[in-house]
Amino acid sequence: MIKNFFDHIRHAFEIPLSNPVLVFALILFIILLSPILLRRIKIPGIIGLILSGVAIGPHGLNLLERSSAVDLFSTIGLLYIMFIAGLELDMNEFRKTRHRSILFGFFTFAIPITIGYPVCYYILGYDMLSSILISSMFATHTLVAYPVVNSYGIAKNEAVAITIGGTILTDTAVLIILAVIIGASQGQLGKEFWLTLGFSFAVFLLIMFGVIPRIAKWFFQKIEGEKTAHYIFVLFVVFFAAFLAEMAGLEHIIGAFVAGLALNKLIPHSSALMNRIEFIGNAIFIPFFLISVGMIVDISVLMNGPAALIIAATLTLVAIFSKWIAAWLTQLSFRYSSAQRQVIFGLSSAHAAATLAVIMVGHRYGIIDENVLNGTIVLILVTCIVASLATETASKKVVLAGDQDEVTSEKNVAREEQLMLPIANLNNMESLLDFATLIKSKHSPHPITVLTVVPNNEMADQNLQRARKNLDSTAKYASGSETAVSMIATIDHNIANGISRAAREVSADGILLGWPSRPGIIEKMVGEKTESILNQTDTNLFMCHVDKSLVMLKRIVVFCPPLSESELGFDFCMEKVLRLGQELSIPILYVCDDRTERAVSEYIERSKTSSRVLFSDYQEWDDLSGLSQFVKDNDFVVFISARQGEVSYRHSFDGIPKKLGKIYAQHNRILIFPSRRGGYSLDEYEDVSAAPILQRIGRGIGNIFTKDKH
Repeated sequence: MIKNFFDHIRHAFEIPLSNPVLVFALILFIILLSPILLRRIKIPGIIGLILSGVAIGPHGLNLLERSSAVDLFSTIGLLYIMFIAGLELDMNEFRKTRHRSILFGFFTFAIPITIGYPVCYYILGYDMLSSILISSMFATHTLVAYPVVNSYGIAKNEAVAITIGGTILTDTAVLIILAVIIGASQGQLGKEFWLTLGFSFAVFLLIMFGVIPRIAKWFFQKIEGEKTAHYIFVLFVVFFAAFLAEMAGLEHIIGAFVAGLALNKLIPHSSALMNRIEFIGNAIFIPFFLISVGMIVDISVLMNGPAALIIAATLTLVAIFSKWIAAWLTQLSFRYSSAQRQVIFGLSSAHAAATLAVIMVGHRYGIIDENVLNGTIVLILVTCIVASLATETASKKVVLAGDQDEVTSEKNVAREEQLMLPIANLNNMESLLDFATLIKSKHSPHPITVLTVVPNNEMADQNLQRARKNLDSTAKYASGSETAVSMIATIDHNIANGISRAAREVSADGILLGWPSRPGIIEKMVGEKTESILNQTDTNLFMCHVDKSLVMLKRIVVFCPPLSESELGFDFCMEKVLRLGQELSIPILYVCDDRTERAVSEYIERSKTSSRVLFSDYQEWDDLSGLSQFVKDNDFVVFISARQGEVSYRHSFDGIPKKLGKIYAQHNRILIFPSRRGGYSLDEYEDVSAAPILQRIGRGIGNIFTKDKH
């Protein structure tokens, strides 16, 4: 019996491992441990996973062999990489700098091929198809160093923007070249091939950009409550697109990349769905693919003679040098600084996802040999390290030159931002929390404060327990998008007093409320009249009606009455509107007068947003019904109002929730009341009447005495 037991143990650990449970456990252990260990010596996680695959693969310790299960997970991971690459591209930023992005895309595509082809063909001695494939691999790049520029606060610098835009162009062009090379390798490169490829590619693009987005919009709208179904639908689109690409004579990785572009506008980067996509991909599928790549590598080939080492060194030098030349020509063309040139070089010199995709396909079809495959792994290792170091050095120089995304004071404010979300009606909870997640500053480390105020009566204790259970369900929902929330349940005689007191305690910069069910009656959201909440709070207040799916929106229409730019919270409100437009990838139309347009334009220029912004003039602000001419179906309506007695307040704002709710009943809408904290400079706003300023000063003095009493 004991012998049988030990035989069973020995059989389970026979090399290569065959027990599927043990194989999967080993893979998960490597995915867990490898990045942690190598992060300490500043080696990118992608390199650690590839090296781990080399160690456990058939050419290493032979712990695992390439089986059908490994190949399946490897294919899923490859498609996932290309899908996320298309999904995470900022299309607004690309449109904003498209002309410069096109020129940089041409440089970073053409120069590596121009340098790489003669090197591969004449020096390394490869045939024409192999030389074209290898040189096209030089043209690809992966934004491995992007987190570096983001951490230094220069992600909106034009040098970064055109590099991201160039990624779209060069990677797409390389993938198309790959399809042509595969066709040529199989002897199919004739007139019929080009006609078939052109027609099938056109049909493929029509389906992906004409049909799939419409189906996705319908699905996300009709099945809005089924969050798991959203993720399954996205996965279906990815693999269906990969299948369509194969049917069109293209590689499946092209289909996955195009699927990411097609769904780009429908999946906000801060949404719970995006978090699920990235989490599962980064946790399982993509690491599995990288490990499987390492399992193919045969390090012993590099030791067989100088030829393999020469090929690896040549590939690496050509890749780095050609990308530097492309960055240098871009600097000369647009008169960038040397630091910006180094940023472009750092971001575009790392070879990873797309490079692996091209080389893996070429190896599968026998176009390249093991020397190139192993040399490419060395290339990836070296370029990722060089790119990270170059980008970090350049980012420091850009910061020292004062060319950050935001001025220091604005960035510090963003870092201290506090949003508060009073909730009593769970039916409004999900939509309000999703909206708060979209507009919350990514620089702020503070969680969103979710508040429930319970009336102080004989049922207060029971109601407080029930409120805490509701908050638990809110926390569970927030965890789906990794949104940090802080829960507060409190008792107060008056709901508005409770909200005001909690807002002061957490120093809330913005309060998000639900839209009142009917003006003048108790609101579903907070249980008090809107006027009472407005009078007892000084911070920015957002009254939100977002019950319709955000994927259906085509535009944000912002109504900015005269002198609204003079309100103290105007910049804060503008920042939230611009962030919303960027998250949803839709244009913003500002309806205002000339003075407000100038103020908004100055803020937009200062914020360096990638959102597309338009302006329309309107003068009859005493007649709000005329604003409906600017609103179309599927528009998101934003109205910047003011509290009574403020600089921009008008009598037409009386009962504004009722008016907007009646006119725009079928639209998502937000009514914003900017903050009234602090005071104004008469020199800055010399045409503002003295009465509102005197009222503000008097109110400020009153607040000081009120705080002293407490």
